[in-house]
Amino acid sequence: MKQFLTVIAALALAGAWSAGAAARALPDFTELVERSHPAVVNISTTKKIERRMQRDEPPDLENTPFGDLFRRFFGDREGFPERFDSQSLGSGFIISADGYVLTNRHVVDGADSIIVRMHDRRELLAKVVGSDERSDIALLKMDGDDLPVASLGSSSDLKVGEWVLAIGSPFGFDHSVTSGIVSAKGRSLPNENYVPFIQTDVAINPGNSGGPLFDLDGEVVGINAQIYSRTGGFMGLSFAIPIEVALDVVEQLKTHGKVTRGWLGVVIQEVTRELAESFGMDRAHGALVARVLPQSPAEEAGLRVGDIIVAYNGTTLNSSTELPPLVGITRVGETARVEVIREGRARTIRVSIGELDDVKLMAQSVQPREPESNNELGVVVSELDTDAREALQLESGGVLVQRVLEGPAAEAGIRRGDAIVMLDNKPVGSVADFSEIAKDLANKRSVAVLVHRRDGPLFLALKLDNDRG
Repeated sequence: MKQFLTVIAALALAGAWSAGAAARALPDFTELVERSHPAVVNISTTKKIERRMQRDEPPDLENTPFGDLFRRFFGDREGFPERFDSQSLGSGFIISADGYVLTNRHVVDGADSIIVRMHDRRELLAKVVGSDERSDIALLKMDGDDLPVASLGSSSDLKVGEWVLAIGSPFGFDHSVTSGIVSAKGRSLPNENYVPFIQTDVAINPGNSGGPLFDLDGEVVGINAQIYSRTGGFMGLSFAIPIEVALDVVEQLKTHGKVTRGWLGVVIQEVTRELAESFGMDRAHGALVARVLPQSPAEEAGLRVGDIIVAYNGTTLNSSTELPPLVGITRVGETARVEVIREGRARTIRVSIGELDDVKLMAQSVQPREPESNNELGVVVSELDTDAREALQLESGGVLVQRVLEGPAAEAGIRRGDAIVMLDNKPVGSVADFSEIAKDLANKRSVAVLVHRRDGPLFLALKLDNDRG
């Protein structure tokens, strides 16, 4: 009987422990919300839209007496502007007691009037102090004293799996609270290379944009900015701008009225497992330099095509997407320490960082010439003339891929019309160079090849026949 009671007591204790552990695992957000929500605001904007009105009468009455009758009573309204107000909603949060507010640029872009509604229903007019398109950050100012201020934290301290909470105005429902966890950090989105987004599964919908993302200490760690969706609604993927990025933008807007970013001047790509093997690396990491832009800080410092940047100012790069944000936050004129792997050896290069502008890389297709060479790599190449090199922005050298046969080249992804400018880390200046380098690959397992195509430069990994069992 005693043994039976002992077992019952143990089970009861285990149940109580499990319940307590479950209670500790699920946070209570009530105190956090009560403390933090006064600094969160609803932002409504009005934009005046003007468009031309169409003629009212049917077109087939144009040259009849009925057309004249319509014009007599209704007037000829074609070409007269129709004006109306377009309204939108978003969120934001107060960062200073005298009325500075942070939100997304797209929330207030082009607005003629901005109204900030507080938690106590007060409505205050605001104006845009400045904004930055690349980071999608806008700084607003409204008149006020002793306003509630959000506590600002650090996204660098966040861990994947940590609980976070959003407060905003989805679809105009003020101060709605949603929660979730950090799904990933340092995400790079298309056309957003200079923001290392925080990915969460916090429910975000239209109207949440610009609102704060809080950690469990009630500190703002990000600004909710985007969702990934195939339906237009929330699908479990939300992205927030790290608060450090936003505060850097704020400081520059207040001090200089604009935002500047560092520029290195390289075109980079991801290091795949195959490329890592071809470069003699034990694992895939870093950013592979596929092109060094002319008259850039990288060129002046001596960076080369084929260099693999593995660290920037002491920060190790696991992925190529980690490099642009680090360069972007570097002050113009500052000397950065770039660690690279070149020809299997590590070296450090110091670069004086320039200022990023809107220069875009452009390459045009090349008309192929008659083939002049063939080889065991499964590719037919010919010389590139001056016009072709200019079209591909190649100052010299390179060979043109005329045809891709069955073999290593096709498997690597080489295409007809590509210009091969480097093979096995050796520059290809002519068909003769290419053929000579190709002859020395018999004992190689995997080699890198640099091609130029319409989308720009790209490294590919050639798996050779002697390595394919």
